[in-house]
Amino acid sequence: MASGDETAARPFTICRPDEPVPPNLAGAVAALGNFDGVHRGHRVLAEAVREAAAEAPAIVLTFEPHPRAFFAPDMPMFRLTGPEAKEIVFRRLGLDGLVIRRFDAELAGTGARAFVHDLLKRDLGLSGVVIGHDFHFGRGREGTPAILADLCREAGLACRIVPPVALGAEAEPISSSGIRRALAAGDLSRANALLGYRWFVLGTVRHGDKRGRVLGYPTANVALPDCGLAHGIYAVRARLSDGSLRNGVASYGRRPTFDDGAPLLEVNLFDFAGDLYGQTLAVEFVAWIRGEERFDSAEALVARMDIDAAEARRLLAADATPSMLG
Repeated sequence: MASGDETAARPFTICRPDEPVPPNLAGAVAALGNFDGVHRGHRVLAEAVREAAAEAPAIVLTFEPHPRAFFAPDMPMFRLTGPEAKEIVFRRLGLDGLVIRRFDAELAGTGARAFVHDLLKRDLGLSGVVIGHDFHFGRGREGTPAILADLCREAGLACRIVPPVALGAEAEPISSSGIRRALAAGDLSRANALLGYRWFVLGTVRHGDKRGRVLGYPTANVALPDCGLAHGIYAVRARLSDGSLRNGVASYGRRPTFDDGAPLLEVNLFDFAGDLYGQTLAVEFVAWIRGEERFDSAEALVARMDIDAAEARRLLAADATPSMLG
């Protein structure tokens, strides 16, 4: 992870869909991919881009919406990092910029050769690319890393292919799907280890039933569409719209003691009093406390919430996992 000083020293430019590449990113070397999670393996690509770029700008090229969402819009997808979350992480990695291109029918129908010669070379003006060992591209995913390397030679682009990245003695390759499995199992420690930082989400605080106030635990309520996180209680830290950071305890689930409703993230911020409605909250998940439970009474629930809050404070004080929120 880039240090705070490095991040501050390097201006970061975001080029959004339909915007021309700005002059300060001309001739860049780009890491290509969807980068769901921006995990340790993706960050090796970022490091490789910085090395390969030398005097050229070092950037990331990614696509929105995610291709899976484009091809199967009716099939929910648990995204680890949405577009805004990815921007937060990429700003921390010591790169010069992020270029986002729209994944639509035209791009989906672009052949491998046109992808390299027309998009990468002519339209974006890249001087080189860095990809992972499993990167596929072009119409029907016809382009493989080997094909990309050959086409880049034709187009006069440098190309570097990064081998798989594994973690720990198990040598399991780091992947977004592996992180999703860990989060679905409530194995937050594993998920954060694969990411290399505390997993976080962004969402707008909405009005709820105000039940938390009655129980003595007022919460900021955030809906997380298509989230595959295990239902349970977590130690969390949140960044408010003003940039301030607050520790807390959160529940993600259906509230079985009361209504068994749609899944909702409910965050209780320690020692906080204020109005958060309408604010965008960034919530990072620090540690798993327990699974979701049904209690016989509100009093029994509050007694357990007291224990959960104390445990959250202990876990937050002990955790040293890096944060992308500051």
